[in-house]
Amino acid sequence: MKPIRNSAKALIVRDGAVLCIRKADEQGIYHILPGGGQERSESLHDALRRECREEIAVEIEVGDLRFVRDYIGRNHEYADVDLHTHAVELMFLCALGPGAEPSNGQPPDNGQVGVVWVPRRELVRARLYPIALAHVLAADDWTSAPIYLGDVN
Repeated sequence: MKPIRNSAKALIVRDGAVLCIRKADEQGIYHILPGGGQERSESLHDALRRECREEIAVEIEVGDLRFVRDYIGRNHEYADVDLHTHAVELMFLCALGPGAEPSNGQPPDNGQVGVVWVPRRELVRARLYPIALAHVLAADDWTSAPIYLGDVN
């Protein structure tokens, strides 16, 4: 059995849009928040800063923890490939460092085709994962949503 994987994600909102990594797979274009896996002996904040330098080529200021989600692969539509996956994502409100303008990291992550600002109202149609987060962020009152999103994809 594989260990549970922790990852830290950056929720960066500017002018009503969310900063996303645009990726492509066999089903088309989808979006995720910048960030990634925590390494041994690395704090969540350090992991998030490192991942943002790698993926979106900027320094960030890490703020408060805002959302948490489990992803237990066997419970979702990709169970055939994620059967033994259990990941916990911790999403922090973040800000770009002074003068920072995000772009693809060098080299970009596998499948990464861009870095884009997606208007909150378009997140559901933009295929943002986790899908539950897209619905929360598209709501008028997203800042009062529960922190724990559950076991969602």
